[in-house]
Amino acid sequence: MTVNTPLCFRGKKILAPMVRVGTLPMRLLALDYGADIVYCEELIDIKMLQCKRVINEVLETVDFVAPNDRVVFRTCEREREHVVFQMGSADAERALAVAKLVESDVAGIDINMGCPKEYSTKASMGAALLSDPDKIESILTTLVKGICKPVTCKIRILPSVEDTVNLVKRIEKTGIAAIAVHGRKKEERPQHPVHCDVIKAISEAVSIPVIANGGSHDFIKEYADIETFQKATAASSVMIARAAMWNPSVFRKEGFCPLKDVMQDYIKYVLRYDNHYTNTKYCLCQMLREQLETTQGKKLHAAQSTQEICEAFEMGDFYEETTAIFEAKKASLETKVQDEDDQTEDPDVIKMAVRFDKREYPPQMTPKMYLLEWCRKEKHPQPVYETVQRPLDRLFCSVVTVAEQKYRSTLWDKSKKLAEQAAAIVCLRALGVPEGKLCEGENHLINKRKRGDQEPLISRDHGEDLAEPSHKKANFIEETSDMNVPKM
Repeated sequence: MTVNTPLCFRGKKILAPMVRVGTLPMRLLALDYGADIVYCEELIDIKMLQCKRVINEVLETVDFVAPNDRVVFRTCEREREHVVFQMGSADAERALAVAKLVESDVAGIDINMGCPKEYSTKASMGAALLSDPDKIESILTTLVKGICKPVTCKIRILPSVEDTVNLVKRIEKTGIAAIAVHGRKKEERPQHPVHCDVIKAISEAVSIPVIANGGSHDFIKEYADIETFQKATAASSVMIARAAMWNPSVFRKEGFCPLKDVMQDYIKYVLRYDNHYTNTKYCLCQMLREQLETTQGKKLHAAQSTQEICEAFEMGDFYEETTAIFEAKKASLETKVQDEDDQTEDPDVIKMAVRFDKREYPPQMTPKMYLLEWCRKEKHPQPVYETVQRPLDRLFCSVVTVAEQKYRSTLWDKSKKLAEQAAAIVCLRALGVPEGKLCEGENHLINKRKRGDQEPLISRDHGEDLAEPSHKKANFIEETSDMNVPKM
């Protein structure tokens, strides 16, 4: 892989990585106001390695989706040459695996070596790495050698200037592109003065770009202060956290925008990129600060959805318009995909529009079990289910093969188990075999279970199979798209 536009870390104004703040809407807003580089919030390596990369054609984003369907990291073309992916890691090989996973979608990779929070340090990540230079060297060297994008790290200062400078010199030898320095020790908090003298000593001791961080409390009140902080630290660039969280238009040369306009611009990105309402609410609360007790602040605090947040900021109409646009786009893409499915589908498959509703069946038996018992009675091989997941919306469809004939429902379901039950119903109905619905009355299969003549085949609690036939197979399509209409 080649680097399209190498990221430069000199003379830059940078949005710092902030947990819960550095999601896509905030990063894009910072870029709009003048930030040169934006860091995402710290994401843990183990969590990222569980994710699958998918293309979201509705939102036009690249999503990294966890097994529970939660989007862990979302990015888009607008920020591709400006966003640095920050991860928490204490293992070189895991860090490299994550870097390779996201490398094509970001401009750089950063390792967090400064977070003092217990959840990070307990796992030997963040500031805990500062006491293990060998591990620091291993992680950074592995990344520099293993990927083509620039690698950076973010540290806090050590108890002595000499120790800090020696550590940074060792880090420089790994070949990283830049180092961000939060000018506080790991036990210090924002109310403690930032140690500009230590950052300056580091800047003068190494040749790689040094990014000064930690000046929001003492220095950066407006755009002009960014340069003041940079001169005080002799740094190549400045990274801004809390001042940008309070008002991202701090990056604007012309000065701050009215906070109302900033929050509305932020909400527009929230809607455009389907940001979760809890994250949106948190970021807006950070912007409102002392205004949280106003009428608008109280409405925001009470909001339980993106729609209610929009209404609190007099953007209800914009919410409706944006939702309608994405609904229409999703419908259009679904129609296109369905047409493609119809053209490529096996014409020999028997299809019906069927959906499994467990309320219509007794808890003891399911359609799959009825079908299995019928096959045993007729001396047919056990049913074979082939299940696929549609990239469009991550819904499932299953095809069941019985006596060399295939059956499926034309309706897609939200889970693999539901899709398989629907396929079993289609087969049973096509064969004219009872499917076990409550309206059919008591069935001999249930009676057999009551007499104990059968082995327990299903869960008493959920009515699902505890064990599947050994030859049953599930063929999941690798997702290439993930099209979710904003869940607002």
